[in-house]
Amino acid sequence: MNNLGNATFENYVGLEQGLSEMAYQMVAHVLTLGYAVMLAGLFYFILTIKTVAPRYRTSSVLSVVVMVSAFLLLFAQAGNWTSSFVFDAERGRYFLGDGQDLFNNGYRYLNWLIDVPMLLFQILFVVSLTRSSFSSIRNQFWFSGAAMIITGYIGQFYEVTNFAAFAVWGSISTLFFIHILILMNRVIKEGKEGIPAKAQKVLGTIWTLFFVSWMLYPGAYLMPYLGGLGTDGALFNEIGVVGRQITYTIADVSSKVIYGVLLTVVARYMSIEEGYTDSKE
Repeated sequence: MNNLGNATFENYVGLEQGLSEMAYQMVAHVLTLGYAVMLAGLFYFILTIKTVAPRYRTSSVLSVVVMVSAFLLLFAQAGNWTSSFVFDAERGRYFLGDGQDLFNNGYRYLNWLIDVPMLLFQILFVVSLTRSSFSSIRNQFWFSGAAMIITGYIGQFYEVTNFAAFAVWGSISTLFFIHILILMNRVIKEGKEGIPAKAQKVLGTIWTLFFVSWMLYPGAYLMPYLGGLGTDGALFNEIGVVGRQITYTIADVSSKVIYGVLLTVVARYMSIEEGYTDSKE
């Protein structure tokens, strides 16, 4: 196999095997869908910000920032995809072009480095912690969120060339990931105390969504190795390339847009309970 250094496996597949028209277009379309949904989410959070009481609006503001960040960086990644591969008419497939950009999932990691702390912070502006310290939970969210993304970012550079380094950095990232899950579970459990039953039910849905959508990220990270190691992996091919980008996009839409919408719903129920008239209207 030709050596592309620490390039991600999408490039190795594009260099050696190439991508069919269907595979290439599916990735292009799912990346476009990703940033289009973020733009739609941006308008939603802007237009609904006054439907909740002022004390809850910081959560909506953070969702707006997340949408802007996600839109810009996913738009850049979509452009990176189309600039990385060239159609070969003789072989009828897309191959990594000479002198072309290498495709890089780093755009997603940069986006997550911005978004993850904000996604974790924003629930703290909707629920009330009954036993934990707001500042302590906030700081732990920030530290573990940033550390999880940075270590995962480093690890993905070794996914083809050095499995040991890939596994070590991925394992370190997973430790911070588990810590975040524990913290979020605690926040939601405390947040359910003393609030309307409808809001409690939505918080339960948020926990399920959070857990399931965040579990998709490790799956996408490990995609090249599912079914085997290295180039012998069952998904070290165009199916794995398409599967990874679909998985990342589903996870991003769920953990950012749907999560933010559900937090807005909780805030509206809380606003109604507190007598905020605009929310009732």
